[in-house]
Amino acid sequence: MVVCHLHIISLKAGVSIAGFLAQLGENGVKPVFKARVLRWMILPTRMSAGHLLGRNTHWDILLGLEDGATIPASSQADMASIWTASCGVSANALSSYSDVNATLFNQASALSRGSVQLPAPSDGGDTSQNLELSSEWVQWIAALPGPVREHPVSMLNLLAFHPGKKDQYKKYGAEFSRRVGSRHGGHVKVVGRVLEGQAKRDGWDEIAWVHYPTITHFAAMSASRDYQDVNREYRLGALKDTFILCCQELDDHGELAASKPGSSKL
Repeated sequence: MVVCHLHIISLKAGVSIAGFLAQLGENGVKPVFKARVLRWMILPTRMSAGHLLGRNTHWDILLGLEDGATIPASSQADMASIWTASCGVSANALSSYSDVNATLFNQASALSRGSVQLPAPSDGGDTSQNLELSSEWVQWIAALPGPVREHPVSMLNLLAFHPGKKDQYKKYGAEFSRRVGSRHGGHVKVVGRVLEGQAKRDGWDEIAWVHYPTITHFAAMSASRDYQDVNREYRLGALKDTFILCCQELDDHGELAASKPGSSKL
Protein backbone atom coordinates (compact mmCIF):
# COMPACT_ATOMS: atom_id res chain seq x y z
CA MET A 1 0.00 0.00 0.00
CA VAL A 2 1.16 3.54 -0.77
CA VAL A 3 -0.30 6.94 0.02
CA CYS A 4 -2.09 9.03 -2.60
CA HIS A 5 -3.13 12.58 -1.78
CA LEU A 6 -6.27 13.83 -3.53
CA HIS A 7 -6.59 17.61 -3.67
CA ILE A 8 -9.79 19.33 -4.78
CA ILE A 9 -8.80 22.90 -5.62
CA SER A 10 -10.60 26.16 -6.28
CA LEU A 11 -8.44 28.62 -8.20
CA LYS A 12 -8.41 32.36 -7.65
CA ALA A 13 -10.13 34.57 -10.19
CA GLY A 14 -8.00 35.03 -13.29
CA VAL A 15 -5.93 31.86 -12.75
CA SER A 16 -6.41 29.34 -15.54
CA ILE A 17 -6.22 25.58 -15.13
CA ALA A 18 -3.63 25.43 -17.93
CA GLY A 19 -1.48 28.04 -16.20
CA PHE A 20 -1.79 26.29 -12.84
CA LEU A 21 -0.72 22.94 -14.35
CA ALA A 22 2.15 24.57 -16.22
CA GLN A 23 3.42 26.03 -12.96
CA LEU A 24 3.28 22.62 -11.30
CA GLY A 25 5.32 21.18 -14.17
CA GLU A 26 7.90 23.95 -13.91
CA ASN A 27 8.35 22.98 -10.26
CA GLY A 28 8.81 19.31 -11.09
CA VAL A 29 5.41 18.18 -9.78
CA LYS A 30 3.99 15.30 -11.85
CA PRO A 31 0.49 14.29 -10.70
CA VAL A 32 -0.61 10.68 -11.14
CA PHE A 33 -3.75 12.25 -12.60
CA LYS A 34 -5.22 15.71 -12.97
CA ALA A 35 -8.79 16.53 -13.90
CA ARG A 36 -11.09 19.48 -14.26
CA VAL A 37 -14.20 19.45 -12.13
CA LEU A 38 -17.45 19.43 -14.09
CA ARG A 39 -20.01 19.35 -11.28
CA TRP A 40 -21.34 17.63 -8.20
CA MET A 41 -23.44 14.58 -9.02
CA ILE A 42 -24.22 13.81 -5.37
CA LEU A 43 -23.69 16.38 -2.61
CA PRO A 44 -22.35 15.57 0.86
CA THR A 45 -25.13 16.01 3.40
CA ARG A 46 -23.24 15.84 6.70
CA MET A 47 -19.50 15.57 6.52
CA SER A 48 -17.32 18.28 4.99
CA ALA A 49 -20.44 20.02 3.65
CA GLY A 50 -19.49 23.33 5.23
CA HIS A 51 -16.10 23.39 3.52
CA LEU A 52 -17.06 21.79 0.22
CA LEU A 53 -20.36 23.58 -0.33
CA GLY A 54 -20.02 26.73 1.76
CA ARG A 55 -19.75 30.15 0.16
CA ASN A 56 -20.82 28.56 -3.14
CA THR A 57 -17.21 27.57 -3.83
CA HIS A 58 -16.57 26.68 -7.45
CA TRP A 59 -14.08 23.80 -7.50
CA ASP A 60 -11.87 23.80 -10.57
CA ILE A 61 -9.38 20.96 -10.49
CA LEU A 62 -8.65 17.60 -8.87
CA LEU A 63 -5.08 16.40 -8.43
CA GLY A 64 -3.88 12.93 -7.46
CA LEU A 65 -0.33 13.16 -6.04
CA GLU A 66 1.95 10.42 -4.83
CA ASP A 67 3.25 10.65 -1.27
CA GLY A 68 6.12 13.11 -1.13
CA ALA A 69 4.82 15.27 -3.97
CA THR A 70 3.59 18.61 -2.70
CA ILE A 71 2.00 21.68 -4.21
CA PRO A 72 4.69 24.40 -4.31
CA ALA A 73 4.17 27.71 -2.54
CA SER A 74 3.96 29.58 -5.85
CA SER A 75 0.99 27.41 -6.88
CA GLN A 76 -0.62 27.58 -3.45
CA ALA A 77 -0.72 31.36 -3.88
CA ASP A 78 -3.04 30.84 -6.87
CA MET A 79 -5.53 28.74 -4.89
CA ALA A 80 -8.66 30.17 -3.31
CA SER A 81 -9.45 26.96 -1.42
CA ILE A 82 -8.36 23.33 -1.13
CA TRP A 83 -9.80 20.13 0.34
CA THR A 84 -7.60 17.06 0.74
CA ALA A 85 -8.10 13.32 1.22
CA SER A 86 -4.96 11.26 1.93
CA CYS A 87 -5.58 7.61 1.12
CA GLY A 88 -3.83 4.28 1.24
CA VAL A 89 -4.07 2.69 -2.20
CA SER A 90 -2.55 -0.18 -4.13
CA ALA A 91 0.99 0.57 -5.31
CA ASN A 92 0.18 -1.22 -8.56
CA ALA A 93 -2.89 0.99 -9.12
CA LEU A 94 -0.64 4.05 -9.15
CA SER A 95 2.34 2.59 -11.04
CA SER A 96 0.10 1.20 -13.81
CA TYR A 97 -2.36 4.09 -13.82
CA SER A 98 -1.18 5.74 -17.04
CA ASP A 99 -1.25 2.51 -19.05
CA VAL A 100 -4.62 1.36 -17.67
CA ASN A 101 -6.14 4.79 -18.22
CA ALA A 102 -4.81 4.99 -21.77
CA THR A 103 -6.43 1.64 -22.54
CA LEU A 104 -9.75 2.82 -21.11
CA PHE A 105 -9.62 6.05 -23.11
CA ASN A 106 -8.81 4.20 -26.31
CA GLN A 107 -11.71 1.82 -25.72
CA ALA A 108 -13.97 4.81 -25.16
CA SER A 109 -12.85 6.51 -28.37
CA ALA A 110 -13.59 3.32 -30.29
CA LEU A 111 -17.21 3.25 -29.14
CA SER A 112 -19.97 4.33 -31.47
CA ARG A 113 -20.96 7.74 -30.14
CA GLY A 114 -24.61 7.13 -30.85
CA SER A 115 -24.68 3.71 -29.24
CA VAL A 116 -25.93 4.97 -25.86
CA GLN A 117 -28.93 7.25 -25.74
CA LEU A 118 -29.71 9.58 -22.87
CA PRO A 119 -32.55 7.85 -21.00
CA ALA A 120 -35.62 9.43 -19.46
CA PRO A 121 -35.46 10.35 -15.77
CA SER A 122 -36.25 7.70 -13.19
CA ASP A 123 -39.73 7.59 -11.69
CA GLY A 124 -39.97 10.39 -9.18
CA GLY A 125 -36.66 11.65 -10.50
CA ASP A 126 -36.62 15.09 -8.90
CA THR A 127 -33.40 14.34 -7.00
CA SER A 128 -30.24 12.41 -7.71
CA GLN A 129 -29.10 12.01 -4.10
CA ASN A 130 -29.87 8.27 -4.16
CA LEU A 131 -27.93 7.94 -7.42
CA GLU A 132 -31.04 7.82 -9.56
CA LEU A 133 -31.33 9.67 -12.85
CA SER A 134 -33.05 12.97 -12.12
CA SER A 135 -34.68 15.32 -14.60
CA GLU A 136 -32.08 17.94 -13.65
CA TRP A 137 -29.25 15.54 -14.63
CA VAL A 138 -30.95 14.83 -17.96
CA GLN A 139 -31.31 18.53 -18.75
CA TRP A 140 -27.71 19.26 -17.79
CA ILE A 141 -26.28 16.40 -19.86
CA ALA A 142 -28.40 17.30 -22.90
CA ALA A 143 -27.12 20.89 -22.76
CA LEU A 144 -23.42 19.94 -22.67
CA PRO A 145 -21.33 20.68 -25.78
CA GLY A 146 -20.87 17.54 -27.88
CA PRO A 147 -17.10 17.19 -27.28
CA VAL A 148 -17.69 17.30 -23.52
CA ARG A 149 -20.74 15.04 -23.54
CA GLU A 150 -18.93 12.44 -25.66
CA HIS A 151 -15.66 12.42 -23.70
CA PRO A 152 -14.78 10.04 -20.82
CA VAL A 153 -15.58 11.09 -17.29
CA SER A 154 -14.09 10.02 -13.97
CA MET A 155 -16.18 10.07 -10.81
CA LEU A 156 -14.61 10.73 -7.42
CA ASN A 157 -16.61 8.91 -4.75
CA LEU A 158 -16.07 9.68 -1.05
CA LEU A 159 -17.65 7.15 1.27
CA ALA A 160 -18.52 7.06 4.97
CA PHE A 161 -20.11 3.89 6.32
CA HIS A 162 -22.66 3.31 9.02
CA PRO A 163 -21.15 1.29 11.88
CA GLY A 164 -20.93 -2.38 10.90
CA LYS A 165 -21.98 -1.75 7.29
CA LYS A 166 -18.64 -1.83 5.51
CA ASP A 167 -19.04 -5.49 4.56
CA GLN A 168 -22.45 -4.70 3.07
CA TYR A 169 -20.80 -2.06 0.89
CA LYS A 170 -18.16 -4.58 -0.16
CA LYS A 171 -21.03 -6.71 -1.48
CA TYR A 172 -22.19 -3.69 -3.46
CA GLY A 173 -18.74 -3.36 -4.99
CA ALA A 174 -18.66 -7.04 -5.90
CA GLU A 175 -22.15 -6.97 -7.42
CA PHE A 176 -21.39 -3.74 -9.29
CA SER A 177 -18.36 -5.38 -10.90
CA ARG A 178 -20.18 -8.63 -11.63
CA ARG A 179 -23.58 -7.42 -12.80
CA VAL A 180 -23.39 -3.77 -13.77
CA GLY A 181 -20.05 -2.06 -14.33
CA SER A 182 -18.83 -3.78 -17.49
CA ARG A 183 -22.25 -3.45 -19.14
CA HIS A 184 -22.11 0.33 -18.83
CA GLY A 185 -18.38 0.87 -19.27
CA GLY A 186 -17.72 1.52 -15.58
CA HIS A 187 -14.22 0.67 -14.37
CA VAL A 188 -12.86 1.30 -10.88
CA LYS A 189 -9.37 2.75 -11.38
CA VAL A 190 -8.32 3.55 -7.81
CA VAL A 191 -9.80 2.60 -4.45
CA GLY A 192 -8.35 3.50 -1.10
CA ARG A 193 -8.84 3.85 2.62
CA VAL A 194 -8.77 7.37 4.04
CA LEU A 195 -5.78 7.46 6.38
CA GLU A 196 -5.13 10.93 7.70
CA GLY A 197 -5.63 14.63 7.33
CA GLN A 198 -8.71 16.69 6.66
CA ALA A 199 -10.91 13.97 5.16
CA LYS A 200 -10.11 11.59 8.04
CA ARG A 201 -10.94 14.25 10.61
CA ASP A 202 -14.21 14.88 8.81
CA GLY A 203 -15.10 11.18 9.17
CA TRP A 204 -14.67 9.77 5.65
CA ASP A 205 -13.66 6.11 5.29
CA GLU A 206 -12.87 5.33 1.64
CA ILE A 207 -12.49 6.77 -1.84
CA ALA A 208 -13.16 5.33 -5.29
CA TRP A 209 -12.09 6.87 -8.62
CA VAL A 210 -14.25 5.39 -11.37
CA HIS A 211 -14.09 5.70 -15.18
CA TYR A 212 -17.06 5.85 -17.58
CA PRO A 213 -16.75 6.16 -21.39
CA THR A 214 -19.07 9.19 -21.38
CA ILE A 215 -21.43 10.96 -19.00
CA THR A 216 -24.28 9.37 -20.96
CA HIS A 217 -22.98 5.91 -20.05
CA PHE A 218 -23.06 6.94 -16.40
CA ALA A 219 -26.61 8.27 -16.78
CA ALA A 220 -27.76 5.09 -18.53
CA MET A 221 -26.30 3.03 -15.70
CA SER A 222 -28.05 5.14 -13.06
CA ALA A 223 -31.37 4.70 -14.86
CA SER A 224 -31.01 0.96 -15.34
CA ARG A 225 -32.98 -1.61 -13.37
CA ASP A 226 -29.95 -3.83 -12.86
CA TYR A 227 -27.99 -1.02 -11.22
CA GLN A 228 -30.85 0.20 -9.03
CA ASP A 229 -31.46 -3.33 -7.73
CA VAL A 230 -27.84 -3.45 -6.53
CA ASN A 231 -27.92 0.16 -5.34
CA ARG A 232 -30.99 -0.32 -3.15
CA GLU A 233 -29.99 -3.72 -1.79
CA TYR A 234 -26.39 -3.01 -0.84
CA ARG A 235 -25.31 0.62 -1.24
CA LEU A 236 -27.91 3.01 0.16
CA GLY A 237 -28.28 1.38 3.56
CA ALA A 238 -24.52 1.10 4.05
CA LEU A 239 -23.66 4.77 3.64
CA LYS A 240 -23.75 7.37 6.39
CA ASP A 241 -22.68 10.00 3.87
CA THR A 242 -21.20 10.19 0.39
CA PHE A 243 -20.44 12.52 -2.44
CA ILE A 244 -19.72 12.04 -6.14
CA LEU A 245 -17.74 14.64 -8.06
CA CYS A 246 -17.78 14.40 -11.86
CA CYS A 247 -14.44 15.22 -13.53
CA GLN A 248 -12.69 14.95 -16.88
CA GLU A 249 -9.00 14.18 -16.96
CA LEU A 250 -6.52 16.61 -18.50
CA ASP A 251 -3.15 16.43 -20.19
CA ASP A 252 -0.13 18.49 -19.15
CA HIS A 253 -1.41 21.46 -21.17
CA GLY A 254 -4.82 21.57 -19.51
CA GLU A 255 -6.62 20.06 -22.53
CA LEU A 256 -8.93 17.06 -22.34
CA ALA A 257 -6.73 13.99 -22.00
CA ALA A 258 -6.49 11.62 -24.95
CA SER A 259 -8.96 13.76 -26.88
CA LYS A 260 -7.65 12.52 -30.21
CA PRO A 261 -8.81 9.05 -31.30
CA GLY A 262 -5.98 6.54 -31.06
CA SER A 263 -3.98 8.58 -28.57
CA SER A 264 -2.28 6.12 -26.26
CA LYS A 265 -0.76 8.25 -23.51
CA LEU A 266 -2.19 10.77 -21.07
